[in-house]
Amino acid sequence: MQRNTDIELRLLIEAIYLKYSYDFRDYSGASIKRRVNHALRQFDCSTISALQERILHDPTAFMQLLQYLTIPVSEMFRDPEHFLAIRQEVVPILKTYPSLKIWIAGCSTGEEVYSMAILLREEGLLDRTIIYATDINPRSLEKAKQGIFSLDNIRAYTHNYQKAGGQRSFADYYTAAYDYAIFDKSLRENVTFADHSLATDSVFSETNLISCRNVLIYFNKNLQNRAFGLFEESLCHRGFLMLGSKETLDFSDYSKQFSPVLKQERIYRKL
Repeated sequence: MQRNTDIELRLLIEAIYLKYSYDFRDYSGASIKRRVNHALRQFDCSTISALQERILHDPTAFMQLLQYLTIPVSEMFRDPEHFLAIRQEVVPILKTYPSLKIWIAGCSTGEEVYSMAILLREEGLLDRTIIYATDINPRSLEKAKQGIFSLDNIRAYTHNYQKAGGQRSFADYYTAAYDYAIFDKSLRENVTFADHSLATDSVFSETNLISCRNVLIYFNKNLQNRAFGLFEESLCHRGFLMLGSKETLDFSDYSKQFSPVLKQERIYRKL
């Protein structure tokens, strides 16, 4: 029975790639299996084969499935110590550049994009920065462009912001309306939101800093190495790479191309 499930899962992932060009073939098997099993219940399908048939013949159903496969979960100033380290250790070096390009890979619904934009504004860098915010999920990108987040989360975001060295009142950056916080559109004036897959796409710009946090934990080793290769190619000499708290360059094919700036906060610099 387990073998049948594994075969069905491989066929589903292959079908998605052939039909829609979304490549999940090198994602962590356990992670994909967990997400697909969750989707089965939501789609009321008894088998993965039934789910495959449905998404092959109904692109709308595939877009619904994509929401389960990509899990758009984030929060503003997530791991505030990480953002505090950026302020203290990275920003002084960024200030020496006349202009900056920053790539936030796997930006989900945009919480990290706005966090970075707020930090850069407070450090006097936002006006000379272009931020590329990329993700494979078009719905997540659309939400990120809008900059509208539930007020239910704002208390936690405010706490994170303060712990991350925030210099103002967090409420300065948004307007509350009904049950939502609408973030100041000037924060995204220099942001380009774009569809980009770390599994299939190539580098599109030279950058000074790349943040790809809590994305690589869902990739297997081959795909992690592919992503690190893209980052190494994209970063300028001595550019910065930021990873999530459970991610590391150690044991990857690119470990010797980077040196740790703050290993505990997963901040690295290209050699």
